[in-house]
Amino acid sequence: MFTGIIEERGEITQINHQQHRSYLTFRASKVLEDVKLGDSIAVNGVCLTVTQFDNHSFQADLMPETIKRTGFHRYQRGTKVNLERALRVGDRLGGHMVSGHIDGEAKLSRIDDLGDIHELTFVLQNAHEGLLIPKGSIAIDGISLTLISVAEREFKVGIIPHTFAETNLAELKIGGYVNIEFDLVGKYIKAQHQAERSQLNYQTLSHWGY
Repeated sequence: MFTGIIEERGEITQINHQQHRSYLTFRASKVLEDVKLGDSIAVNGVCLTVTQFDNHSFQADLMPETIKRTGFHRYQRGTKVNLERALRVGDRLGGHMVSGHIDGEAKLSRIDDLGDIHELTFVLQNAHEGLLIPKGSIAIDGISLTLISVAEREFKVGIIPHTFAETNLAELKIGGYVNIEFDLVGKYIKAQHQAERSQLNYQTLSHWGY
């Protein structure tokens, strides 16, 4: 579990694709301070397990499903990535609860430069189906952000100078893609609502003998 508060920007230094898995090496510093084998680190919002590390980098394996459903199929050596260590019990929860399980990608369609503040508009590949609400939370490349406005396939977020300077968003161009994770609480509420509706429909059909 993560908070969406990015600790540092890392860099992909090596990519190795094999038949059934890929493994990548990431240059880092802060997230390595207390790292152990098996630790979880969010890389652009994707929860990865540390399989090797040294003083300057760590390695993680990726399953084909992860490559297919996230931006990792677009990344190359030299790509800058956002890094965050897993939340520890007792830590401050500065952002929102982020699982590191990506729901899909979104494309940057507009940048409004308002001086110190940047407003970014993204287009989703699929409709969000009620999982986004104005002033709600979303994780973009692992960054916990607040939604300014929401449409069927579009949403806007505001970026303060600190976030712009400390994450990979400053390098994102129009047409670029980011990993998206919808709010975890919202997903559970939606799943519960769907389960209750299914149960109600079943009870109604049973009542009428279907």
